[in-house]
Amino acid sequence: MLGFFIVLVASLCFCFQNVIVRVLFNEQTILGIFQTGGFVTPTLKNSFLLMFMRMVLVVPLMASFATKLYPHTWQNVRELGNTESRPLLWRSLGGGILMFLYIALLYVSIGLIETGVALTLFFTYPMFTSLFSWLLLGIPPTRFRWIVMVVVLLGTFLTIPYSQTTSDSYNAVGVIFGIGSGLSYALYTVNAQKSFEALHPVPFTWISFATALGLSACSLLIWQGSSGLNWMSLWIGGFLSAIVTLSGHLIFNYGISLIGATSAATISATNPCLTAILAWLTIQETLNSLQLLGIVIVTLGVLLLSQEHRRLVKE
Repeated sequence: MLGFFIVLVASLCFCFQNVIVRVLFNEQTILGIFQTGGFVTPTLKNSFLLMFMRMVLVVPLMASFATKLYPHTWQNVRELGNTESRPLLWRSLGGGILMFLYIALLYVSIGLIETGVALTLFFTYPMFTSLFSWLLLGIPPTRFRWIVMVVVLLGTFLTIPYSQTTSDSYNAVGVIFGIGSGLSYALYTVNAQKSFEALHPVPFTWISFATALGLSACSLLIWQGSSGLNWMSLWIGGFLSAIVTLSGHLIFNYGISLIGATSAATISATNPCLTAILAWLTIQETLNSLQLLGIVIVTLGVLLLSQEHRRLVKE
């Protein structure tokens, strides 16, 4: 049960990140008290800018207390330079590439198609995680787990808000990139599970963040020209986002090491559900009847999965 709780906490951290990004992109009423937000327009260029600002804070922040979380962090990082540890080094760097890739593909997808559709495509990743775990790790999912995944995905789709769209919203490239983001995230989780057999989650996560920082910096060289922005507000938002991003990925990776990539991915698919609840509480976004039904379905699915895990542990 500890692993399930840890992954749920990680999902909650990612939900705070989603709400922070919404506030940065659109003006919102916070807790019904004051209005703020809308500091940048939701363009691809600004999305990469926010990702860079988040990562440039996350990397040194995590480095400052990494040894408190795991005393041998830097020793492990240095050992990755040894010849016999090169495969593990490549997997760690691959984690950063996949982290950047899933975010970048999702941003591009959101820029090409309706946000709700893009998120729906991304949150198919638990299915891909199960397949990759089966193919790459030799861990076949049980029939019951497939059923639970379908239940959770159904509830997830119901909680994602949709707006009226035109035919242009269903751009084929946007759909492909949306699915690609889910594939990338699934590979990230499976790669993490494999890496944790020989490497602690803390150094792995730091290397992933550092790699993503380098790639996001390169992306800014392509999309230049951000001017006239409210930098103070953006850095405050970036700092808050960095805290929840760091916490979320660290906790999530610990969860993977405890319950495996497939279970962690299924539980983390509750993200839209938790985001909808958090947005309702903090920025007064409304929840319609379908979203409420989705929340109930997702909750039921996670409870079923936790019961199966408890039964397997007892056996």
